[in-house]
Amino acid sequence: MKRFAVSLALALAAGTAFAHNCPNEMRAIDAAMPKAKLDADKMAEVKKLRAEGEQLHKAGKHDESMATLGKAKTILGIK
Repeated sequence: MKRFAVSLALALAAGTAFAHNCPNEMRAIDAAMPKAKLDADKMAEVKKLRAEGEQLHKAGKHDESMATLGKAKTILGIK
């Protein structure tokens, strides 16, 4: 039973650590936008996705936030 409790605690901690990566992703997007050579439509899409990602993060929907921010990073050509 102890092993199960420890495993559960570690799994929850890992999920929490992943959830806190959203701000790092947003910072990476913010840093890449001024240097990006995108047309106006693509830049508008990046800004929209970045804003949506932040809203999802604030709502506690971290998986959705990471997916949305990932789309923005893909458009920007960053990893």
